[in-house]
Amino acid sequence: MIDKDTHSDHISKQFSVELDEVKSHMLEMGGHVERQISDAVVALLEADTGIAEAVTEGDKKINQMEVAIDEECTRILARRQPAASDLRLVIAISKAVNDLERIGDEAGKIAKQAITLAESGESPHGYIEVRHIGAHVGRMVRDALDAFARLDVDMALKVAEEDKLVDAEYGTAIRSLITYMMEDPRNISHSINVLWAFRSLERVGDHARNIAEHVIYLVKGKDVRHLGLKKMAEQIRNS
Repeated sequence: MIDKDTHSDHISKQFSVELDEVKSHMLEMGGHVERQISDAVVALLEADTGIAEAVTEGDKKINQMEVAIDEECTRILARRQPAASDLRLVIAISKAVNDLERIGDEAGKIAKQAITLAESGESPHGYIEVRHIGAHVGRMVRDALDAFARLDVDMALKVAEEDKLVDAEYGTAIRSLITYMMEDPRNISHSINVLWAFRSLERVGDHARNIAEHVIYLVKGKDVRHLGLKKMAEQIRNS
């Protein structure tokens, strides 16, 4: 015989399992996205069309994972009607998944630029910067996911701080590339492809910051979107 308390405890445990599963699926998706970014950068630097094509094909899996996790979140909201911290967890996962899908899209764009550059046979200016910024935003994505897994707001704040550095690196790289194109118009065509790769990497950094902001919202219950780093740190300390 199952009494009311036992039944309630069983329901609670099932709910906890569902929350753990959807979080695990989001982090698994994050792992795939990390590899997509890394592979896309390698494809561009090494003019490897095979890796680039694998990245563009892998974007389909990322999209499928996004849809599946969104459906999980919707079922939890409809069936469980979570409150307080559990509700924030489901919302944060849903938002993080959207950012991960966008990062996957940017990886696909870089892969397409890699294919174009490989087919042109050029060795464009700016590859050192691509390698550097690519490694930087890759670390940001990994740290943002680690912060989510550990509910670590200090690490999340660090990711947000790193985004500002990436923006500065992006600006320097773009100025250097524009100067290179101005020196010889023949450089313009293939340099444009590198410029778009820079842009995609900068956007990856933006989405990594977004995921970090979702972590702060989840842990502290504070919406820190559109806040500067100083005010973001104050929200963390004062809550």
